[in-house]
Amino acid sequence: MSLIKLQNYAGGQWIPATDNGETLYNAITGEALYTADSKNLDFAAMMQYARTTGSPALRKMTFHERGRMLKALALYLMERKETYYTISAFTGATRADSWVDIEGGIGNLFANASLRRQFPDEPFYIDGDVAPLSKGGSFIGHHIMVPKRGVAIHINAFNFPVWGMLEKVAVNLMAGVPAIVKPATLTSFLTEAVVQDIIASGILPAGALQLICGSARGILDFVENGDTVTFTGSATTGKMLKSHPRLIEEAVPFNMEADSLNCSVLGIDVTTDMPEFDIFIKEIAREITTKAGQKCTAVRRIIVPENMVEDVQIALGKRLASSTIGDPSVEGVRMGSLAGQSQKEEVLGKIKELQQSQEIVIGDLDAFEVKGADKEKGAFLPPVVFFNDNPFQKTDVHNIEAFGPVSTIMPYKTTDEAAALAQMGKGSLVSSIITADDAIAKDYTLEAATMHGRILILNRDCAKESTGHGSPMPMLVHGGPGRAGGGEEMGGIRGVLHYMQRTAIQGSPTTITAITNVYQQGAKGNLSAVHPFKKYFEELKVSDQLMTESREITSEDIDKFAALSGDNFYAHKVETDFEGTMFDQQVAHGYFIMSIAAGLFVDSYELNPVLLNYGIDDLRFTKPVYPGAKISIRFTCKQKLPNDTTPSEDNPKSKIKRGIVKWLVEMLDDTDEPLVGVATILTMVKLKNQD
Repeated sequence: MSLIKLQNYAGGQWIPATDNGETLYNAITGEALYTADSKNLDFAAMMQYARTTGSPALRKMTFHERGRMLKALALYLMERKETYYTISAFTGATRADSWVDIEGGIGNLFANASLRRQFPDEPFYIDGDVAPLSKGGSFIGHHIMVPKRGVAIHINAFNFPVWGMLEKVAVNLMAGVPAIVKPATLTSFLTEAVVQDIIASGILPAGALQLICGSARGILDFVENGDTVTFTGSATTGKMLKSHPRLIEEAVPFNMEADSLNCSVLGIDVTTDMPEFDIFIKEIAREITTKAGQKCTAVRRIIVPENMVEDVQIALGKRLASSTIGDPSVEGVRMGSLAGQSQKEEVLGKIKELQQSQEIVIGDLDAFEVKGADKEKGAFLPPVVFFNDNPFQKTDVHNIEAFGPVSTIMPYKTTDEAAALAQMGKGSLVSSIITADDAIAKDYTLEAATMHGRILILNRDCAKESTGHGSPMPMLVHGGPGRAGGGEEMGGIRGVLHYMQRTAIQGSPTTITAITNVYQQGAKGNLSAVHPFKKYFEELKVSDQLMTESREITSEDIDKFAALSGDNFYAHKVETDFEGTMFDQQVAHGYFIMSIAAGLFVDSYELNPVLLNYGIDDLRFTKPVYPGAKISIRFTCKQKLPNDTTPSEDNPKSKIKRGIVKWLVEMLDDTDEPLVGVATILTMVKLKNQD
């Protein structure tokens, strides 16, 4: 049977492998399936195509447009997922393994698409709060972030050919930056199948995504300032790439997520009759067998109270013995093979190294059964668990990683010792602790956090809904210090901003308002005879402003509000002796001032496009208001945000098209320094065009 030549996607064209490509195999049967190489690719041209075609197209899009693009792509790929499951089986993955890779990867697209609601409907992002730079308020500073005008180069590992690509490109595409993806050649056939569909969908603009299935050696020679490189894989390879002279010369960020010696700790409070013991055993067994242990987040070190070692060994041995190994297509198989024979040989070599200082207590490399497949032709290994009786002295376990179904049990005496053992891994992506004692959880977390990118605390309260030790989440950072590479991926908004340039801007409030399209306090307003609440969403402009009439505050008003609200704090009572207090006399409730503010700025005499008020942000009262003060309101359109929430079929009113408008409410009195309070209110405003 002739082998299928995998194709690279470069410069808007599919380019097949040559006749002399590397052969790729079915990890279960050993059958040759594909060939892959990149000999026909011009890396310099690919980089230029991304910068000149993909980058301008993405940069013109707003965050909301990019988010909707990611959502559309996620829906498109989800419809085709069964094709990917079929191909994924060739990598040795079970259906459950593939679910993490395929639907987990697509889930990253959905998660990043939803981030659009935390961004403005602009191509740029406004970072942080305004910085006052002058006494009179006529000169301020702010920070904006714009997409970098380069390309993101993603060099990925073999173990997650779909998730590894999508968790990265979802973030750079959301930021407005194109990508070149280099999956590990060993399993690149699955990545290629997904990219084939992505390109066929036409959802991404030209130049937004390119693919290299073969070697990418030499591509870093063409990076420039503005590019970003990410790497997932071994620490050794990562360090070599990170030191590339071109990266240093062009100041190109390099984000490294390296395999690490992650650990899981059984709390010193846990006994065999507690739910936490069963949770621990289940979690460890899952981490050893999922993807046949080929996960950068898998548990490599099992840290157990010294009096619980035998119990853990027995319970874990029983659970692992029930994990049937074999062809994932055969019913009952729960653990597949490693990704290939080369990977199997590498793991066997690491096991031999570890055997020099510790003993195997679970698993037999020679006597294990494989269901529905030939264990010699396929890249199969059984779960292997070592015991290290003195982990502070026998330290190979803290330095050598067997990237397969291999882990080591080790004892500890105190929580401080457990944290010390965890830190001997020299930096990990994740640690977990299973304990019913929150004090132990706190002590361990604060001590171990410095050397871990993520810490999972599991107990009976959260175990049912927990995503598990080995599952990084799109909204949280994925990475770790030291051996783990020192990088961060994903992390919600944090990850997106990794691909953007932060720039400080300085000027007048009016100018900064014009640049950011967010009203800055002190900027000139657009006063109009038409009340802002009478304008539809499309008609409103940032800086549209209303100055209200004033209302005098009386002692009777304050008494009535106290009676109505039940707030009889002493400062609101006229008979209070104010000697030694912060006030001179009876003071108005802050919430009363906010309430009369609404009465002053709300146009309530007839129906208008404002559908509802649903929140107040950043409410502050800046000075006391006493009887006799005359209060007026400066009411300004601060920011406009689209609202594309999916309508509910059960609620016809949810189908009304609307947007979100933020209004700056400045509460003013009749003195030389008039500001008495400030807030931002949020309203839903109807669109004029309901088509």
